[in-house]
Amino acid sequence: MIQPFRSFKKSVLLLLFCLVCFSVRAQTNPTGNLKYVDLRIGNVGQLLEPTRPTIQLPNQMMRMFPQRKDYLDDQISSFPLIVVSHRLGQAFSVKPSIKPLAALDYDQKLTYDHDLEITRPWYYSTYLIDDQVQVEFTPGKKTGIYRFSFPEKASKTLLFDLYNQGQGSWKFGSDNQIEATEIYHDDIVVYMYGVFSEKGKTGILNGSKALSAKSAKGKNVRAWINFAESKKGEIELKYAISYVSAEQARKNFDNELAATGFEQLASSGEKIWSSVINQIQVEGGTEAQKRSFYSSLYRTYERMTDITEGNQYYSGFDKKVHTTNRPFYTDDWTWDSYLAHHPLRIILNPGQEQDMLSSFVNMYEQSGWVPTFPVLFGDHACMNGFHSSVAFLDAYRKGLRNFDVTKAYEGMYKNATQATMVPWRNGPKCELDDFYHTKGYFPSLGLNEKETVKLVDAFEKRQAVAVTLGGSYDDWAVGELAKDLGKEKDYQFFKPRALNYKNLWNKEKNMFLPKDSKGRWVEIDPKFDGGMGGRDYYDENNGWTYKWQVQHDISGLIGLIGGKTNFETQLDELFREGLGRSKYEFWSKFPDATGLVGQYSMGNEPSFHIPYLYNYTNAPWKTQKRIRFLLDVWFKDNIFGIPGDEDGGGMTAFVVFSSMGFYPMTPGKAEYTIGSPVFEKVTIDLHNGKKFTVIAKDCSVINKYIQSAKLNGKVLNVPTFTHDQLTGGGTLELEMGPKPNKSWGLGE
Repeated sequence: MIQPFRSFKKSVLLLLFCLVCFSVRAQTNPTGNLKYVDLRIGNVGQLLEPTRPTIQLPNQMMRMFPQRKDYLDDQISSFPLIVVSHRLGQAFSVKPSIKPLAALDYDQKLTYDHDLEITRPWYYSTYLIDDQVQVEFTPGKKTGIYRFSFPEKASKTLLFDLYNQGQGSWKFGSDNQIEATEIYHDDIVVYMYGVFSEKGKTGILNGSKALSAKSAKGKNVRAWINFAESKKGEIELKYAISYVSAEQARKNFDNELAATGFEQLASSGEKIWSSVINQIQVEGGTEAQKRSFYSSLYRTYERMTDITEGNQYYSGFDKKVHTTNRPFYTDDWTWDSYLAHHPLRIILNPGQEQDMLSSFVNMYEQSGWVPTFPVLFGDHACMNGFHSSVAFLDAYRKGLRNFDVTKAYEGMYKNATQATMVPWRNGPKCELDDFYHTKGYFPSLGLNEKETVKLVDAFEKRQAVAVTLGGSYDDWAVGELAKDLGKEKDYQFFKPRALNYKNLWNKEKNMFLPKDSKGRWVEIDPKFDGGMGGRDYYDENNGWTYKWQVQHDISGLIGLIGGKTNFETQLDELFREGLGRSKYEFWSKFPDATGLVGQYSMGNEPSFHIPYLYNYTNAPWKTQKRIRFLLDVWFKDNIFGIPGDEDGGGMTAFVVFSSMGFYPMTPGKAEYTIGSPVFEKVTIDLHNGKKFTVIAKDCSVINKYIQSAKLNGKVLNVPTFTHDQLTGGGTLELEMGPKPNKSWGLGE
């Protein structure tokens, strides 16, 4: 029995070797910083959503990742031709089948081997071990190419299906061409045009019923193409997607794929990714830190996406096709992205950020409201706040002017005075908003009081404290831009509204707590009350997190808490305070509050700025300690390496900033606060031709504390620097050591 086993083992090893060689023939070994990018990081979520191994060009429309539950799932249900929106759906599925035509199974799940899967930002490959089929994919901007390698003697079929519940259509124009439509989100037509590398036998199904026609339209239509005569066993599908028209899909195909093959498209994609990933060069640090850093940088390019096709685009904000002379971007969630994602893009690609903000202005002109969660179908009513106002102000104060600032301000003003603040709702204000505008806080229901305002979502609730705090920041942004634009009357109108957060400060409990419409405090446990996610009063986090949600007026918050010493002490308490119950009981109500350190939640966006608040006390060294600890504990270079919902770049932008050693504490103020860089040297190539450099001498895992600092050769003893100093090509020099210098950062 020994000899046959050895022979079998050699055959298996030879097969695996051939498969690996085959799968990488279009995939060169990544060079430069690309070798540190791992799409699998975070592919298993802590409690909620995992990251996906998204294959796309930076900020481009064409996105793909295999459809499976998460990385733990060893079966793929299908491969989408396009992921339409981040976590909000896809269109047109394809999957290979080796079953006879009479036994085609559209519901079959495809078993794969994780170790035979290759994920690169520009290339995907997997081996389906039951059917012995290799699947490869590489993206263009509005196009993609799939390559399927079948066993030589197998029945070679590609199965096409729809993801959404609306109408769809399939049409075979010839034996090697396919056209399709799929209705996304009830009323958006997604168009597809594709060409196969060989001719095949085609078929259309309505559900499971075979149709004799070459085309069909309906809710359950499917299609297939069989390549029984293929002698190579390798079938390619080159295709294009359009949101404009079938004709535009063909144009997109001709523009990108008419003279382009798989290897050429993959090679081009690798070069494009190399240019953005290598814009930031680091020296020192560990291999794990580099993997975490560059993988995070890759994630920040998933959104927003350019949906311009030629000189036109479809807008879900007025359901029309528009002509344009600049890119139109969509797919953004500003509740998540205003904190660090937009500020990072201002540094790395200010021209692109201006195009995105110009898109926001277009959306306002088309819909009547500045969006907060702009996606393909319009403004997705989600979360709370008008944080796009903060993004506009931040860009303006950092010198970005290539968007219609006057029109942007008009929209910001309208949102702030006429739109509803009710969470997960868009449109005109209601009685709760009128109360806020009059009394200066969003009223909460009393304990066991039944909701009477119809606009309030039954699950999302009023989120009264979160809405008040977020609204204060947003109103501050509108007022500050009014001041910068010389609109003194508007500035004076919004100036007191920026302080509305103070109306919910409970001095006795030392916390922001809810009030009812009669001005009475609602007695709650701020750790645990408020229903799922604390949404009666807060949002996804409890009162311990929302205690610090005053980025725009930190000195005012310090005053409420009782001065710098008390402020520092209570920050310490945040990181040390127990849950008061088991983790499973706490997470049963607060599943978003992951990455816990005491009551601090690294896994949710409202917490990002909190460890940097020590820079506003007499202990900046504690910011250095906390940031290094949080990066090391919660952002590992493995499948569990993201502590919460990453939200398409919203969370990983925090990692990019913090690893470099600084952070945009208050978007809307053109300055950065200093943390503790994980690298000895960071160099950012700026679009103005200059470089910004952070040098952390003797930096290491142990040497995380700043001993002294210089900016452009001059002694720096405050933990901040300005955006102008960054874009001017500044050099920040830090002397690092193993123990804190408790006198550094306290002022001149």
